[in-house]
Amino acid sequence: MKIALIGYGKMGTEMERMAIKKKHEISAIIDSEEDWEKSRDALASADVAIEFSTPETAQANILRCFDLNIPVVSGTTGWQKELENVRKICLERNQALFFSTNFSIGVNVFFEVNKLLAQLMSKYPEYEISIEEIHHIQKLDTPSGTAIKLADDIIQNIGRKEKWVKAATGNPEEVPVKSVRTEDVTGTHSVSYESAVDIIEIRHTAKNRMGFVLGALSAAEWIIGRKGFFGMKDML
Repeated sequence: MKIALIGYGKMGTEMERMAIKKKHEISAIIDSEEDWEKSRDALASADVAIEFSTPETAQANILRCFDLNIPVVSGTTGWQKELENVRKICLERNQALFFSTNFSIGVNVFFEVNKLLAQLMSKYPEYEISIEEIHHIQKLDTPSGTAIKLADDIIQNIGRKEKWVKAATGNPEEVPVKSVRTEDVTGTHSVSYESAVDIIEIRHTAKNRMGFVLGALSAAEWIIGRKGFFGMKDML
């Protein structure tokens, strides 16, 4: 499989190393506007593009791949307001996009546990809900895309919450999401339900980036030959 890597930060470099280890070929690495020009021919030969860039460039990167008829696997977060427009373009143009806020199998199991817990706790309004996410200082978006999905899934399943906020205001209809940035933390997400008598907490801690990398590579292998807009549930 020939892979074009779009974005060459922590995830991109790990992706290159693991792809080569799995006997795939890196046909192009694009990390700047200059790279788009000089790597155009190499990019056009790719079977799939794996895109981990920035919130500001993700949409344009994906649309450029569509122009070249290249299926895209994207894990960039922080640009979801534009995602519905990109999904529409993908379907209208018969292209292929696999998007996920998190490619880890463990995190996607965690998402399901989070939804189930919210359903169970919907009967107990005495429990206040909060989310905390901890990442390395290079992570650009806050909250993380994973934390936003956790919050959105709680809101959809618990009934008494209407929106998430970055800082607690005391409004019982809000889910506060705390973001912490520190050195050398791959990613930790916690969901807490606290009452006057106890705390229920679920947590996922990533030991390293391999879960994300292997998940994204699996998505890249899976999407080849398909058309449409996909996510982890489709592959799993």
